[in-house]
Amino acid sequence: MAKIKKSDIEKMVQLSRLELTDAEKEKFAGQFSDILGYVEELSEIDDKNIEPIDHITGKSNVFRKDKITTRSDRDEMLKNAPAKEDGFIKVKAILGDK
Repeated sequence: MAKIKKSDIEKMVQLSRLELTDAEKEKFAGQFSDILGYVEELSEIDDKNIEPIDHITGKSNVFRKDKITTRSDRDEMLKNAPAKEDGFIKVKAILGDK
């Protein structure tokens, strides 16, 4: 069974910029070792004759055709816009000094 050492936990803590006490590091080392042991057990299962599944319910998504609609009344569309300029919605500039 794979054994995670406290030094492995300290490296992960450093990379993830966490602050853990020595007791927490010891606790997590044990927990990670248990997890890796479980994964090792799973790798021993013979799964060669098992079909992979991607969805357990068997349902599929239903798509519809997009409908293109046009509006020719620009003034009607712009009536609720907070600011307008030359027939367009005016927004704050996010780039530059405008």
